[in-house]
Amino acid sequence: MAGRRRKNPDHPQAGPDAVPGSESLLPADFELADLYGAHGSEEEDLDDLSIMVPPVRLLPEGELAAAALAVPLIERAVRLARWSAPARPVDELGDLLEADRETAARFLGLAPESGEVSEEAVLEAMRAWSLAGDLELVLVAHDADGNRLAGPSEELAPVEAGDPESVLELWLSAADVIVELAAEIEPLDAEPDAGEQADDDRAEELLAQYEEVQEEAAELLDEALQVLYEATAFAEPGQETVPLGVLAALLVVPEGEEPDEEMLGDITDVMVALDPMLTDLAEIGLLEYHPIDPELFDEEEPADDAAGTAGSVEPGAEDRPLDEAEAARFGLVRLTPLGQYGIRQWLLDEGYDAPLVGELAGGTAAELLQGIADSANVLPEQEIRVWLVDREPAAAAREVLAAARGADERAPLRRMLAQLALAELGEAAEPVAREVLDDPELGGGARAWLVSRGAADVPAPSRPMVLWTTVDTFAAQLLDSEGDAEALRELIAGMPVTEDPAGFFGELWRVEHHHTARVLEAVGELHPDRQVAKEARKAAFKARSKQG
Repeated sequence: MAGRRRKNPDHPQAGPDAVPGSESLLPADFELADLYGAHGSEEEDLDDLSIMVPPVRLLPEGELAAAALAVPLIERAVRLARWSAPARPVDELGDLLEADRETAARFLGLAPESGEVSEEAVLEAMRAWSLAGDLELVLVAHDADGNRLAGPSEELAPVEAGDPESVLELWLSAADVIVELAAEIEPLDAEPDAGEQADDDRAEELLAQYEEVQEEAAELLDEALQVLYEATAFAEPGQETVPLGVLAALLVVPEGEEPDEEMLGDITDVMVALDPMLTDLAEIGLLEYHPIDPELFDEEEPADDAAGTAGSVEPGAEDRPLDEAEAARFGLVRLTPLGQYGIRQWLLDEGYDAPLVGELAGGTAAELLQGIADSANVLPEQEIRVWLVDREPAAAAREVLAAARGADERAPLRRMLAQLALAELGEAAEPVAREVLDDPELGGGARAWLVSRGAADVPAPSRPMVLWTTVDTFAAQLLDSEGDAEALRELIAGMPVTEDPAGFFGELWRVEHHHTARVLEAVGELHPDRQVAKEARKAAFKARSKQG
């Protein structure tokens, strides 16, 4: 996943996403623990700490379970498990005997009730039977005569009854199986019988090659699912579909760079590698996938067949923009709600932080604001929106503003978050904002919010309130931008310093605020104007001396 700074993807006052030095990093450059911010230590570098999995919204478990049972492969496996009652004879591998295979295909509706049963129908029925066995919906035992029989297990009944926990556990197990199988790709130069015909060294060489290819395919698929998870988390409703070329580019092209010719070739290779794997995952309902049109490989093919394959699929090859139908021919993928649920469960199982939107919105306004302020991985606006649901606007605004008061370390962040809440409430919050115009902690922010909305008759603040609010606002930004030096530089460069820096900072260092010295020190370190920076450092020294 691409790196994202804490809270900034959802924050209107945030700076650039990029962390200095991370522009050339790809998802493959990070270990999972770094990628998802898990198992941190004091010695981890800045890039490791700034990359986190975003919070997501999930459907209720009942809806997810219903979606899982509607997946054709799952539905067939469940039906075949019940069909096997009380028991069906099976071979030593647990597969149905020849006599039952066509019957199973007819039962599933894969073949007509009478007449010939196609080989494809039998194979699909056997695939469902195999999955039922993998999921332990059917169990194999021996009868008194030693014959092998398979019949429904105790796991089947709660699944058939639609118990969400049982169904989702079953679906996750099925998804594990399909994901593992999807990455089983043969090496391009594999020799089918080489292991039998060659000497031991050649056999070991081919085995090592096979294992390497499987590992690379599994890593690629894992990275692709990570990118899809993040893209879905940040997408607007209805905009979750990602072109396969875009997905491949996110895996290949370093952030902030334009793809060169070599990268374009790599993007094509990744698209071609992902295409069959994503097709497999679509069958389990983890994602929706429109595969690459096979005819693309035959269109405008150069004399060199090897070059033609890559060139014909390369995104952006046409000078004119592709319309929607043409773009779909290069592959489209969308992570389903089930897919979001599954990937999050896999992350949780591995011990990584994978939060849900709304986890901080179940308490009071004070708990909401403090929870967001203290969290390293949160989307503030979405948490606030969840908290505001079904609350009376004026009462909610008063509770939020009251919770924003304080002189503790994180108080500036709470006041910044309170303005986000006012913005969500809109016009209904204006009367409440006017109630606090004379409040020494809230008045400056309330004025700024009202003015930004074009409200009339907003009295000008006093000079002490202007200075205090300046310190408070920059303190909030400093807290919110911790660790992102580039964002801090842009923030400090925009500080409203007058033509008389000495006079401005001469006033500012006297402000009674917990973060006065910290703000001045940041200006002194990062402001691009040397004279401004010098005056800020002098003022910071005075502020520290004043604090004792």
